[in-house]
Amino acid sequence: MPAKNSSTDTILAKLKIRSLNEMQLASIKAIEQDDNILLLSATGSGKTLAYLLPLLKLIKPSISKTQALIIVPSRELALQIESVFKSMGTPFKVTCCYGGHLRETEENNLKQPPALLIGTPGRLADHIRRGNITTDSIVTLVLDEFDKSLELGFQEEMSFIISSLKSINKKILTSATEALEIPTFIGMDEPTRLNFLLDKEVDTGLTVKTLLSDGKDKLETLFRLICMLGNRSTIIFCNHRESVERTSKWLKEKDIVNVFYHGALEQPERDAALCKFRNGTANVLVTTDLASRGLDIANIRYIVHYHLPGSEEIFTHRNGRTARMDASGTAIIILSPEEKLPDYINPDVEQIELPETPEAAGKTTVVNLVYCCR
Repeated sequence: MPAKNSSTDTILAKLKIRSLNEMQLASIKAIEQDDNILLLSATGSGKTLAYLLPLLKLIKPSISKTQALIIVPSRELALQIESVFKSMGTPFKVTCCYGGHLRETEENNLKQPPALLIGTPGRLADHIRRGNITTDSIVTLVLDEFDKSLELGFQEEMSFIISSLKSINKKILTSATEALEIPTFIGMDEPTRLNFLLDKEVDTGLTVKTLLSDGKDKLETLFRLICMLGNRSTIIFCNHRESVERTSKWLKEKDIVNVFYHGALEQPERDAALCKFRNGTANVLVTTDLASRGLDIANIRYIVHYHLPGSEEIFTHRNGRTARMDASGTAIIILSPEEKLPDYINPDVEQIELPETPEAAGKTTVVNLVYCCR
């Protein structure tokens, strides 16, 4: 592996990372040499550090204005990137801008421009229109999970933001899928393409298993599975809010403690729910695909697909919440008698056999659940 400079060594030591992986090394080299980079790599592979390290070298201490902008699809991802940057121990100011809290708070933070600005498209566009962001000094642009931002309908806001950045000389796009083409408004002609998705099924640390439900209604099967898994960090994905609410009510009747979390909650309530899952107060997060991206929570052991994912891309992002970096994880797909595995899932994966009764598993039936949906 190429030698790192002393500043990188210091940062890695602070982050308690022993060495950079192949993708990160390739990304750093490409960003240092080229102006347009497209980085494709699986979730949990370390993309954030792959662009933050070279980005740090592009920020000049002599300039007191904002020099780099990172656009993300969700506040959770914005806060995650901010946390990593702060943990690197740099002298540079970083500010997050996202919906769900007072704009005035951000306006006060922006009065002293940060060297690095991270935000969601809607809030960033609002600040630019209000003149709160100095756009002429921004020379580096990162679109993290750009495909998700487009999928969520942020194309108009992103187009406006990019058209407002007249001094950009380096653009970095990242994604864990190849689902979308790069829109023309981004202005990336023949980017340097780093594709680390080709070997995404090799040595990922992820094990996929199936579980057959006796009937179309999978609630009893889910309950027995939770009891068998025990007190391990688990995310359960459902496709609809109505299903989550129904499941929550049913599990409460089974004396399973649960709290729910969805997009209609106020921001403090959402933060509190995620905090409980993150710190281990609640060990199971039941969610729609709202939580399939942007959540970097350590040591998630199981992903349970209560409902089948709508596409291979969704399946990939759901599973990306576990087996991150060098950790291992298991994805479990619950199938009713009428359901079949999608073509993109190996039909020969292991099938789980549950004990006849929850008590036979030797685990407590009182499990903390966090329910999360759109």
